Amino acid sequence: MFNKILFPLDRSREAQEAIAVVIDLVQKYQSHLILLSVIETPDPDAEIVDDPVMQSPEAIDRLLHSAQALFAKRGIQAEILQRQGKPAFTICDVADELNVNLIVMGSRGLGLDVEHTAESVASRVINLAPCPVLIVP
Repeated sequence: MFNKILFPLDRSREAQEAIAVVIDLVQKYQSHLILLSVIETPDPDAEIVDDPVMQSPEAIDRLLHSAQALFAKRGIQAEILQRQGKPAFTICDVADELNVNLIVMGSRGLGLDVEHTAESVASRVINLAPCPVLIVP
């Protein structure tokens, strides 16, 4: 059913909490796991400053390899990808390009209040994704 699972991750607590769900799904469905981190393109007009660490290719590389090692300890081989762009659009483009069957991601702080819900990465991915999306709170 879920042959390929895409797990976009960043440094958020919510992404860390989604790891257990990803492990369960990959093991249950014997899925191919793809870990994706997006080097965020800074938005000069944004009122909210993005995580500057997520704009560093070196930090993203360390994050991905650390996650890959964590999954390897559970017997799960994970492919890693690093892309640059706007996170929601990049996640959906990668899912489409790789014919992913499921995107699993943590919810993130921006979407917690009603005023900014439409701006959250998770909300945008839900609306743009070419496949089902599982949001782990």
